[in-house]
Amino acid sequence: MSDTTISSDQHTNGGSPVAGHQPTTAPSAPGAAAPRATTRQTLKKAKRERLLAAHERRREHLERHAHPLDPLSPSETQLAVRLVREHKRFAYGMRFSMLMLVEPTRDQLHGPRRARDLDRRAEVVLIDVPGRTSWRVMLNLTKAKVTSWREIEGHQPPIVTDEFVEVEVEAKFDGRVQEALRRRGLDLQQRNLVNVDPWSSGNFGEPEENDRRIARGLFNMRNHADDNAYAHPIDGLSVVYDLYGEEIIKVEDEEVRPVPSESSNYAAHFQDRWRTDLKPLDIVQPEGPSFSVEGWQVRWQKWSFRVGFNQREGLTLHEVSYDDDGTVRPVLFRASVAEMTVPYGDVAYIQRRKNAFDAGEYGLGLQANSLELGCDCLGEIHYFDTTCIDTSGELEPKNNAICLHEEDAGILWKHWDLRTDKTEVRRSRRLVISFISTIGNYEYGFYWYLYQDGTIELEVKATGIVQTGALHDGETTKYGTELGPNLYAPHHQHFFCIRLDPSVDGDRNQVTEVETVAVEDPEENPYGNAFHPVKRTFATETEARRRVNQDTARGWLIESTRTKNGLGGRPAYKLVAGENCLPFAREGSSLHGRAGYMWNHLWVTPFDEDERYPGGEFPNQHPGGDGLPAWTEADRGIVDRDIVVWYVLGHHHLVRPEDWPVMPVARMGFSLKPTGFFDRNPALDVPPSECHGDAACGVDATSDGGCCA
Repeated sequence: MSDTTISSDQHTNGGSPVAGHQPTTAPSAPGAAAPRATTRQTLKKAKRERLLAAHERRREHLERHAHPLDPLSPSETQLAVRLVREHKRFAYGMRFSMLMLVEPTRDQLHGPRRARDLDRRAEVVLIDVPGRTSWRVMLNLTKAKVTSWREIEGHQPPIVTDEFVEVEVEAKFDGRVQEALRRRGLDLQQRNLVNVDPWSSGNFGEPEENDRRIARGLFNMRNHADDNAYAHPIDGLSVVYDLYGEEIIKVEDEEVRPVPSESSNYAAHFQDRWRTDLKPLDIVQPEGPSFSVEGWQVRWQKWSFRVGFNQREGLTLHEVSYDDDGTVRPVLFRASVAEMTVPYGDVAYIQRRKNAFDAGEYGLGLQANSLELGCDCLGEIHYFDTTCIDTSGELEPKNNAICLHEEDAGILWKHWDLRTDKTEVRRSRRLVISFISTIGNYEYGFYWYLYQDGTIELEVKATGIVQTGALHDGETTKYGTELGPNLYAPHHQHFFCIRLDPSVDGDRNQVTEVETVAVEDPEENPYGNAFHPVKRTFATETEARRRVNQDTARGWLIESTRTKNGLGGRPAYKLVAGENCLPFAREGSSLHGRAGYMWNHLWVTPFDEDERYPGGEFPNQHPGGDGLPAWTEADRGIVDRDIVVWYVLGHHHLVRPEDWPVMPVARMGFSLKPTGFFDRNPALDVPPSECHGDAACGVDATSDGGCCA
């Protein structure tokens, strides 16, 4: 990215008090939705005021425990907005795209200066609509000043909510779009039931992708206000909207396809019968949960860590450590989902351009849900509230954005001794830290699990509604699955890049690949059964560009280079792959250039505070060549260094009929398992479980304290 410095840290009161650009208003027309829009605005305002009030009640407690890694507080957020608005470079028509904490590095936190004395810093990305450009503003919140104001050259910031609205409003009132709707048998009275979904444009070499800020609008419709619009795609029609010029620059009406008419609704009030055989299932912790929370710091059994949140990645974890018999041992300095990309594998006109970067182009944190007890989360819950801003810089509270709870996780370990007829079994409990983000049609739940045996796991749950397209009568397609008359869903993939900044027994680590090989020599292996592991430590970045290999049970150890375990080996955590796949886009495609990180499952880089996102800082409309593939060309050393491990997991989604009209959760993930980090099972001290009854034990559980003790 090329940044041109425009001015330094001066700020004045010369900026306009009007922070947000005012969207173009469409003329009234028969059946126009102005009254409904006004009602929505009133309800949105009331909801915001209610959330702000609740947020204010909890703010004082949160700010008493300020730490350099804590997310920006509401007051810090308001200060950041005020500093930007008052700066002499700020002008009418500028929009706030992103506001995030500038996190201190490990060296800054562990340096000679006390962590609590570190200045709080933030960065703001502005979209300058009249100037047809964007700006990155760096702030020192502790000193209440702007430290730099730089133009962002050759890159486009993420699409923001106001732009979503503009695309829909302008598209509906465009005469060319109205004529295209008439060609499909839809009249102006049905216009208000038409939905326009804005999509990031990607980059396919077209002129407007390089010299304008654009978004594409795709069309669906509802038969009534509560209808599932994705059941009725208006296929073959799209618009290209210039977000700076505030105009539709293209109406692409490729082909008139039928609008599927069959309703496919899933909400409760559409169901005419319910299962009657469900009994209550209560999660009860009469003495409360086993974790404690102070500000953003969490302690649970032997684990301790800090919770973070930002508008781009959403939930982040910091300073994860494990108390090993009184010695606090670090495991991870930071962990996050740094990017996710969803490429579609359909050649159809509307589908072939779809490859959303949901973190970099929309913001996982910006789209985070406010979670509901009993629905999104169950049990004894602690919620973390967060604050984002809208495009005008106003606070957007996200109450209950992060859920913290513990849950039963099955058997932790067990053995029945044949000779003594005694059983020892322990039940596993895990701590869950989660949030859910809605990106258009899909919901993504991100669940970090901490286990009593030292294991860390990430599970991603994908649900929501699949994208759809239309088929002519009698038409079939090999690029998707038929869901009903004239309706299909295209096949696609979901890729998530997890950024792990490890600190396994300290900040000097390395990565060693472990593969298992069979012994081919018949003299050494006369029965043909023998196999053993083979290890290779990666010396440089290019060596560490690796893929999952089930044939060799390939895994990767993140090892300490400065400590030894009690057996003389290197303490390590093993990255264990779960479900995974590779992209099917060919080399040379737009996707290959823009999301090159997806072509390897493992990357390892030396820590660099500017290397944060695997697809580059600003993937929106970017032609590619940024991020991990570019960084690792330097082939830097990665042994005995402060390293970053990037793991890419892929979900291959050949759509099923069972995924319609709303998709049951699909699960994918990976785990970090202690391997030589401990000298023996660290969960031996978990108290015995309380068994009820004697059927499984062969003993009277009421007479001797249970079969588990």
